Amino acid sequence: MSAKNITIPQNENILNQVAGFRDAINKKHELEASGTDFTEQRGQVRKSVEGLHPKRLNLRVSEIVTDTRSTKTLRLVSTDGRRLPPFQAGQYVNLFVTVQGTATARPYAISSSPSNLEYYDLTVKKLDTGFVSIYLVDEVTVGQEFQSTGPMGTFHYNPLFHGDDLVFLAGGSGIAPAISMLRIILDRKQSLRFHFVYNNSLEDDVIFAQELRAIAAEHDNFTLTELVSRPTSQYEGLRGHVSLELLQELLPNAERKMYYICGPTPFNDHCLALLAQMNVRSRRILVEGNGPPRNPDELPGWPAEASVKDTVNISVRGGGEFTATVGEPLLNSLERNGYGTENACRSGECSLCRVKVRSGKVYNPPEALIRKSDKRFGWVHSCVAFPVSDVEIQI
Repeated sequence: MSAKNITIPQNENILNQVAGFRDAINKKHELEASGTDFTEQRGQVRKSVEGLHPKRLNLRVSEIVTDTRSTKTLRLVSTDGRRLPPFQAGQYVNLFVTVQGTATARPYAISSSPSNLEYYDLTVKKLDTGFVSIYLVDEVTVGQEFQSTGPMGTFHYNPLFHGDDLVFLAGGSGIAPAISMLRIILDRKQSLRFHFVYNNSLEDDVIFAQELRAIAAEHDNFTLTELVSRPTSQYEGLRGHVSLELLQELLPNAERKMYYICGPTPFNDHCLALLAQMNVRSRRILVEGNGPPRNPDELPGWPAEASVKDTVNISVRGGGEFTATVGEPLLNSLERNGYGTENACRSGECSLCRVKVRSGKVYNPPEALIRKSDKRFGWVHSCVAFPVSDVEIQI
């Protein structure tokens, strides 16, 4: 039988319009005619999946760009020279680092466009109390190598469900996933309406300021609204924080738009509350977690008798024990003391860092998305779990 003369049944006419369908049918008949048992195909599916969704990437810093006095962008390429796996604008990789002898990891959104897979750009803002961010901004050099996960996360634009009227509310380094979304929209020349409301503390520390302003001036479908909460007397722009009055003024028909929120946890919570007052349904809002809460003792359910400065004993079943402060996430203290568990988001969402609490009490903030079955059997997300008493855990 000649594969070229194969006739596809009438009931497959619709499938025949799908790109690649006829080729797949022809290939199927070719293999059937050869009498193959398909052993030559063994491992092909796994290889393809691993290429698109690798567990680990080996990366090298090819360039470092200073964005502001507190922020740098690390351009990372594959150490083997290959193209990197595809990703959705808004996704992140978890970057593995060793700082002062402690092996740890942090998730960073990819700020470059998905249209260029020669490199990933990771934009890192240095925090005064940061551990990894200070190291990445101040000490990393060109040529240094790292490992990371493949691209992860559900914080991205979905053209089937999100529509064409988009609003991004960002605070500080929350710009990273937003700029990736904006860049791919421009690359693809999509006719989306994209309104970016960007809140920063200082006017001289606005990441990608010049690029954003230039794009807003050139493209009618992109609107930029900037606010500075701690401006100098010379600042002439909008001052303060995102407010209900401002959003109502900027966003007519607010309930019909799609919203993305990324920034510090208090910023995210504040924006969520404002959108609720504007009758925006939760299905029209995506929020990107941004690490554990900085002040867990200010959150609902925190035990009144516990202080974040208290010291507790952490016992690892079958692996020794150490002391930690109540205000430090359990995963951080585990890593500091030489223990480890798989992790990615470090924001309570992905569940990779689960550990079982055998005894003692742990505080889980509202952002910890723990399944009912895990709660029943004592499993917690260690990246956002705070030990408020002596505890024994099982990794």
